Amino acid sequence: MDTVYEGDIRYRQYLSAQGKATAELPAWAKDPEWLTLCYRNMVLARALDSKAIALQRTGQLGTYASLLGSEAVDVPAGLLMRPEDVLIPYYRNHACQMLRGMPMEEILLYWGGDERGNASAQQRQDFPNCVPIATQSMHACGVATAIKMRNEKRVAVTFCGDGATSKGDFLEGLNVAGAWQLPVVFVVNNNQWAISVPRALQNGAPTLAQKAIGAGIRGEQVDGNDVIAVREAFELALERARDGKGPSLIEAISYRLSDHTTADDATRYRDNEELKKAWELEPVKRLRTFLHSQGWWDETQETAWQEEVNTMVQTATERYLATPAQPIESIFDHLFAELPKQLHEQRDWAMVKAMKGGTHHDS
Repeated sequence: MDTVYEGDIRYRQYLSAQGKATAELPAWAKDPEWLTLCYRNMVLARALDSKAIALQRTGQLGTYASLLGSEAVDVPAGLLMRPEDVLIPYYRNHACQMLRGMPMEEILLYWGGDERGNASAQQRQDFPNCVPIATQSMHACGVATAIKMRNEKRVAVTFCGDGATSKGDFLEGLNVAGAWQLPVVFVVNNNQWAISVPRALQNGAPTLAQKAIGAGIRGEQVDGNDVIAVREAFELALERARDGKGPSLIEAISYRLSDHTTADDATRYRDNEELKKAWELEPVKRLRTFLHSQGWWDETQETAWQEEVNTMVQTATERYLATPAQPIESIFDHLFAELPKQLHEQRDWAMVKAMKGGTHHDS
């Protein structure tokens, strides 16, 4: 019997859980500039995340999906993407959106239930958050198809969780990306939990990156708590896509250190010992330890940056809370190019009702 295909999935890691090098570092990682920039933004992202949860718990924000534990997946991607690239995010990409230029107060605005947080001027052509599971995979392929047809040097980048890889939309996205050799990068944040379903019960394969093989595209697995590994994998994938060499799938192994969302209680299905072990692998402390060992970061810098971060997050929070509510009629204003007659009538009724109730805001 002949073998018609053999493939392998490589695993990439440079920093251990203790922040020590496990392999020869890339040349760029021997310079502190990018790694300290990455660390600063990871700390900022975690501070914003913590504030968002506090706002939700006090009734000042809607249901929120924490990014805690995935900072090393989001931040390198946000730093490496070019302005002309297109981000097609899922609901846990706040750090990447922030690094793409979206103000923190507008990120909070979205989670506060205000649709203006879905249409930030700083988003440029980036897509808004995708809450339906895996549908963004197909959206990314549509964007990448347009990029390829126009012969542009741009890349569509999309993220999802491990649970999304079990959805047909994700597999269809991989399939069309491979068949058409599209300039798209799929990043799977394998944080081990699809709400209450663990990774072990989702798929029988040893890696999720293997799904790339069936689509005829390149796939690899990286330590998603190691920013050096993530950068190396992501940078290569971007270069390949930009140079017309087709799509890539990156499976980043992380861990969801939070509840699935603020509407979830993970203690009902997740063992506390497992969570404690995951905290030993987390990315922020790992990178800080490495920076300390190289003499590139110290306690004085840490204290100063924490103070600056707290000020930045608090200022963004105050701007969010001070944002005037939209007029009631705005719920009708972005549905149609020309509003149908019956909706005109409903719009007028809503305005009158709001004014009588004293809740109408001038446009």
